[in-house]
Amino acid sequence: MDRQAYSEAREVIVAKAIENVVAELRMIDVADYVAYIKLERFANISDLVASAAELYFMPGTLRLGHGGEAQICWATPPKIVLDLELHPRGATIYFTLALSDKHAEIDVNYVSFDEPGSDPHANTSFLEAAIADARIRKTQAAGYLE
Repeated sequence: MDRQAYSEAREVIVAKAIENVVAELRMIDVADYVAYIKLERFANISDLVASAAELYFMPGTLRLGHGGEAQICWATPPKIVLDLELHPRGATIYFTLALSDKHAEIDVNYVSFDEPGSDPHANTSFLEAAIADARIRKTQAAGYLE
């Protein structure tokens, strides 16, 4: 696939948005991912993704796409690749998340806008704002008088 000039900026936006979710997903034992993928239990992985995302995004914003892959061999550490979809209002981002022993990386495959503009930079700005709007933000509790 040909990479476009604005693809990298969009990957950075998505990576920053899901970094807390990735931290949650990394707490799951790699053997569980391998078993679920090899046995094609993608509903289980979908539940794991939804559980990790529920602390940071509105319901349904981040979900498992079409599946995943477990890359395992004797010579290298395992690598888990998940197809994910991010659905902020007005856009859908299709991307893969690759988890390995020392790092995680994403690759944005396609971004679909409900109402795309003619300027890719404006679309990227819209995407960033839409993702920010889909996040759950912590609020400060009102102070109580003692």
